[in-house]
Amino acid sequence: MQIDILTLFPDLFEGPFSQSILKRAKDKGVVTICLHNIRDYSKGKHRTVDDYPFGGGAGMVMMIEPVARCIESLKEKTNYDEVIYMSPDGELLTQKVANRLSVLKNIILLCGHYKGIDERIREHLITREISIGNYVLSGGELAAAVLTDAVVRLMPGVLNDETSALSDSFQDDLISPPVYTRPSDFRGWKVPDVLLSGNDKEIAKWKHERSVERTRQRRPDLLDDAGF
Repeated sequence: MQIDILTLFPDLFEGPFSQSILKRAKDKGVVTICLHNIRDYSKGKHRTVDDYPFGGGAGMVMMIEPVARCIESLKEKTNYDEVIYMSPDGELLTQKVANRLSVLKNIILLCGHYKGIDERIREHLITREISIGNYVLSGGELAAAVLTDAVVRLMPGVLNDETSALSDSFQDDLISPPVYTRPSDFRGWKVPDVLLSGNDKEIAKWKHERSVERTRQRRPDLLDDAGF
């Protein structure tokens, strides 16, 4: 997969993309992540990328020309499955959305800033808008990093145990069950006996029951989707 990220602040990605699973995915060649500074596509002497909004109002708006020029320049070289704008009013990022995106070949992620981007970009060049939650960030960079991590970790060859992602929370519309590791007895706090039994059938049953129970307690809104 190739992920092209359009941003005013490419340095914000240095930490998330140089560590852990994302670094491993890049090193293995499973994913190529390219950062594009939108300022490089401004023809102005001062590389201006924002201007006052028509009709007045507080804040600045990302200008249409450098953003359009950046997107169109990339599209001349690559066919993209999606051109995604990270927006607080987009569809909510869920595990199902991440699953669907993980099988695509090429995507663009556009990071907004200030009061957002010129609406004409959204109308004519964006194919999808995604939000990571009902709140506002200073820009779309952190949201793009979250989306990238959620998608890339699902790709074959990224996780050491490829079945691990299949048991993550939300894969089956349930929260994951509790997990434990050694020692089995710490200060009298003991691991449930069933997990030490070696009985795979009973362990699977216990895990499912705990998932349903935990979801009912913490995220009852998910149970309708799961059919419980």
